[in-house]
Amino acid sequence: MGSYYYFAAQLPGLVYGQDAPMTSAAFQDLVKRLLGKEDADMLDMLSIDPAGPFPDPSLPAYGQDAAPSGCDFIDKWREWERSLRLNLARNRALRLKREADFPADPPAYPLDAAAAALKAGLSEESPLEAELFLDKARWDAIEYLQGISYFSRNTVYAYYLKLLLMERRKSFDTEAGFAEYKSLYASILERAQPGILPAGEAK
Repeated sequence: MGSYYYFAAQLPGLVYGQDAPMTSAAFQDLVKRLLGKEDADMLDMLSIDPAGPFPDPSLPAYGQDAAPSGCDFIDKWREWERSLRLNLARNRALRLKREADFPADPPAYPLDAAAAALKAGLSEESPLEAELFLDKARWDAIEYLQGISYFSRNTVYAYYLKLLLMERRKSFDTEAGFAEYKSLYASILERAQPGILPAGEAK
């Protein structure tokens, strides 16, 4: 308990929507240096994916529950994300009238995961907005699953998942910025074509 208390107390606070204070890889290295090997090795089981970082390629995506990890927090997180993914797949298939396309019947539990999948499909105006909404739902679920024991190994695992979400959001910002740059660049090239510069501009 003492090692977790000291380690967790030293971690910078994380705020959804802000930049991460460190990379997930740097955090993983730090955990493996400072905490017990058995608990630190469980970081390898964590990802924003219910099948884990090493899914069985012979199985349909999320078609069945992942094997128990030995950690209640990790198992519940996988259950939550699996429910979200399967409900998203079903809702998308129903909208496209392709009911046979989703890999398994989506569980109704956890209720907040199913509700987030439904709301993302109904109320968001763009794919990016939908992804941001879903990641906020993931963040809230991680905090709920962590519970009120702030200095246990669950705190370490929750922190790692939040770093993954922050990196994911940063990648969205990068992609959006690059798309805006390409649009601006194309516009400049178009205006620079011979014979189409606005009147009064030197050629």
